[in-house]
Amino acid sequence: LTEVYSSSPALGRYFRSAQVISFSNESSTVIYQLVFSVPPSTEGFMENLMNPDFIRNILRQNIYDED
Repeated sequence: LTEVYSSSPALGRYFRSAQVISFSNESSTVIYQLVFSVPPSTEGFMENLMNPDFIRNILRQNIYDED
């Protein structure tokens, strides 16, 4: 995750760290925390770039690009 988000053109400059919070071998589920350092509130920044769907889609795109 660190490589994915630190190299992202959209979020790389804001990304600080990724940490696994919980991992389950039984269900292959990982819960992780991403830490970003965001600039003072600018119009639309939190709604657009820090939108959970946008952040998830960066990871999805990276997975698709590897295939």
